[in-house]
Amino acid sequence: MSAGAAVRVLVVEHEDDAPAAWVGRWLVDAGAELDVRRPYLGQALPVDLADHDALLVLGGEMGATDDDVPWIVPTKELIARAAADGVPTLGICLGHQLCTVALGGAVVRNPRGQQMGVLDVGWAEDASADPLLGAVADAALAVHWNSDVVTEVPDGARVLARAPGGEVQAVRLAPSVWGVQPHPEVDEEVVASWAPFSRAVHGDGPVDEALAGIAAARDELHASWRPLAAALVRLAGDRR
Repeated sequence: MSAGAAVRVLVVEHEDDAPAAWVGRWLVDAGAELDVRRPYLGQALPVDLADHDALLVLGGEMGATDDDVPWIVPTKELIARAAADGVPTLGICLGHQLCTVALGGAVVRNPRGQQMGVLDVGWAEDASADPLLGAVADAALAVHWNSDVVTEVPDGARVLARAPGGEVQAVRLAPSVWGVQPHPEVDEEVVASWAPFSRAVHGDGPVDEALAGIAAARDELHASWRPLAAALVRLAGDRR
């Protein structure tokens, strides 16, 4: 890959209603070229990242230990390879959980129940010094829509943010691997497609309230999380 070529980001998409959305557009705006793989449509994942400069693993309704899903084990193997090779990697929600499990941590169903809607971000005091998440360490709010949470981080990992209930919210899992439990990539329109299951559990009222909260915070969420993409592109370019 030539030094002047665009940074190539491999994007692992688990479901058609969980796209890269905002983060994908921000990456392109920052000068990246996206290689989106959709294994649920039969598209193969590479065994390594020799042809890519960064890895982005998105969310999905399956779990990080659902190894019967055909591409879950290959995704975790790819994450482990990225960590070993020092490839900048970001996992979002399920992606965060897959990165955690791939590197030796643990994920369980949240005993407090589903995290849903806009939550405060509880950054660690030194989060602003992080080479990736430091770019968004002034983000006060984030969208959550998840039932599983990380309960053990890998050896050497650094938790950079915790949700109001104490759950791991953002973490540097390895020198080149980060995970965020919230969804910086979505707005209320994307999340609305995830709502039917939550409506069956919580009823319409709490779900409608959560969606309204996401819509109300839309501009702030967009502005505060947008720098994440440029930071990932910068790290990928610096590694060349």
